[in-house]
Amino acid sequence: MSEKNRDGKRAARERLAVEREKQKSAEKRRRALIVGASVVCVLGLAAVIGVIAANSGKNKGGEKAGPVVAPSGAQGKDSLAIPVGKDNAKATLTVWEDVRCPACQAFEVAYRPTLHELVDSGKLRIEYHLIRLIDGNLGGTGSLRGANAAACAQDAGKFRDYHDVLYANQPKESDDAYADNAKLIELAGKVGGLDTPAFQKCVKDGTHDSWVDKAHKAFQTSGFDSTPTVLLNGKDIYKDHTLTPAKLKQMVEAANRG
Repeated sequence: MSEKNRDGKRAARERLAVEREKQKSAEKRRRALIVGASVVCVLGLAAVIGVIAANSGKNKGGEKAGPVVAPSGAQGKDSLAIPVGKDNAKATLTVWEDVRCPACQAFEVAYRPTLHELVDSGKLRIEYHLIRLIDGNLGGTGSLRGANAAACAQDAGKFRDYHDVLYANQPKESDDAYADNAKLIELAGKVGGLDTPAFQKCVKDGTHDSWVDKAHKAFQTSGFDSTPTVLLNGKDIYKDHTLTPAKLKQMVEAANRG
């Protein structure tokens, strides 16, 4: 083989080696770009998740809330409680609740007959605090809208009946049906004399939205962490797993005996 041929083959091998190195370098850059892009996507997703988490529980629907307007007859500190029963009753049940809360519905279904009996006999007075815990946990405005509608019913002197209707027709926790004012007004038709132009305006205008928000802030600073929170003469009784309607009745009657 001539020297010229050997040199030609050597040059060809060197060019091939250089080309292979270029290909390896290009492949490394391509992989680096893919990994880098993947990291950016993950970080971007984390940022999005972070934003969602940061915004969950914010006061959706409250941005345009006006001045705090307590419903008629509201009592207690900052007029945040809707009273049911006689003021001179010796036993007071304080209930923090959310109309979207299934545990609140379970309490209402189990204890409602006993509560009505004790209230009607003058032995018990109930103070309802309406908050919007589920709105913060799951999003939506059903807790706010429902609480505002209940406060509007209080203005009309129909709170207890409408309160019972809201729990009797409560949608699933994940279904924000009570965010629809039309639904709340439709349910008012189940309470005699409630579905009036004044009630409809109160619901649609969100007259008591800021009042509900204020009640919710009071709940957040109270140290309570769940709904329903039920206190009898200031003592938390609902976390007692032995509590039953019969036991509650005994406790109320004991308080009335002094």
